[in-house]
Amino acid sequence: MGNFSQKVDRFIESFIAQNGYVRVLEGLQNTLLIAVLGLIIGILIGTLIATVRVLPKYKMLPRVLNGFCSFYVALFRGTPIVVQLLVFYYVLLPLFGGRMTGVQVSVFVFGLNSAAYISEIMRGGILSVDQGQMEAGRALGLSFTTTMIKIVIPQAVKNILPTLGNEFIALIKETSVVSFVGAADLYVAFNYIGSNSYEFMVPYLVMAAIYIVLVLVISAGIKLMERSLRRSDRRH
Repeated sequence: MGNFSQKVDRFIESFIAQNGYVRVLEGLQNTLLIAVLGLIIGILIGTLIATVRVLPKYKMLPRVLNGFCSFYVALFRGTPIVVQLLVFYYVLLPLFGGRMTGVQVSVFVFGLNSAAYISEIMRGGILSVDQGQMEAGRALGLSFTTTMIKIVIPQAVKNILPTLGNEFIALIKETSVVSFVGAADLYVAFNYIGSNSYEFMVPYLVMAAIYIVLVLVISAGIKLMERSLRRSDRRH
């Protein structure tokens, strides 16, 4: 017990006296930034891909677009996020002469990766909406795109909200790999504290606790949104 107390004391000294908390706050900020922006990008691109994949395939253009989207989804779902980060940062970025920070690269790659998963989630949500909703919208003179945006997709989002929450939680946890491209996340911050105090057990336990708290907060937020949507449905 005394040995553990010494470990805690060393952690507190490194965390407070040596300004370790500054790095933790920066890491937490980057973790949330990458996850939130990655989710937003994923939702935007994923919804577009899902819409393309449910288009009627009577003409050549929808078939070509569907083939491209299928390849995109297979590519990003079939390779680890770490590999995607490394290839983009160390291969594609120098090849095209681009300049981006580790955080910017992480946001971009996480967004593209998330889009592949969200597209499948959204496609399932769209297919779960009664076909009569599309037919009713078209009968009122709305175009396919307008009907999708104003009628079908809002209903699909209600159906897939819990799954989108799970995707956000997955993004939060996966940000622990962004240190491979030089981004300072929670792992980097607590690894720095551990290196300074020559003690990694307590920093890693605290890091795990922060991830758990983040997941619990997100889960609570999703449940509140679900309750709000259910109340809205009952009023209508």
